[in-house]
Amino acid sequence: MNQTTKTKRRNTHRKTPTSPPSRPPNPPPSATLSTTQPFTEDTEEFTYSQSDRFTNPRSFPYSVKQQCWEKAEKIKGRDPDRWRRDPLGNTIFRKLVGCPGCLCHDYDHIVPYSKGGQSTLENCQVLQATVNRSKGNRTEMSRADLIQKSSYCRVSGRDMDLLELSAYGNVRRGQDSGGCIMQ
Repeated sequence: MNQTTKTKRRNTHRKTPTSPPSRPPNPPPSATLSTTQPFTEDTEEFTYSQSDRFTNPRSFPYSVKQQCWEKAEKIKGRDPDRWRRDPLGNTIFRKLVGCPGCLCHDYDHIVPYSKGGQSTLENCQVLQATVNRSKGNRTEMSRADLIQKSSYCRVSGRDMDLLELSAYGNVRRGQDSGGCIMQ
């Protein structure tokens, strides 16, 4: 093969620049939003009124979550703003909400929302997240069944200190600790 043939072969394998893809055509008028008929609450598809949504929201309001945390059992020697126990005795950390770990918690409806439970302080409990998710909307589960669903983990005081340092930048002890304060 001579040099000219090699050059021609190389040139035939080069990619030629292509034009950018063209835009899809505009959607037909029936698929666009109508600006002449705005959505109103008296439309037939609207199944609930705005007042229902605000009187019983599915999630707990911030103030109820705060009070629910205060109602949970305190852990001796630990800052009650950061550490608590759920009704089953599981240790929970305030910064860990909604994750699946053993120190994580959820704000649980004691009577499930799907069965008419209200999002009020009386119907709220702080519960380890794995227990809450295994409970679902069942009300007939015994305490022993719920304890079996708990994610057991043994957390030492040093582990708690490290978590606090990571999350808050310092370690605060409860007033009843009697120990050193690490800042």
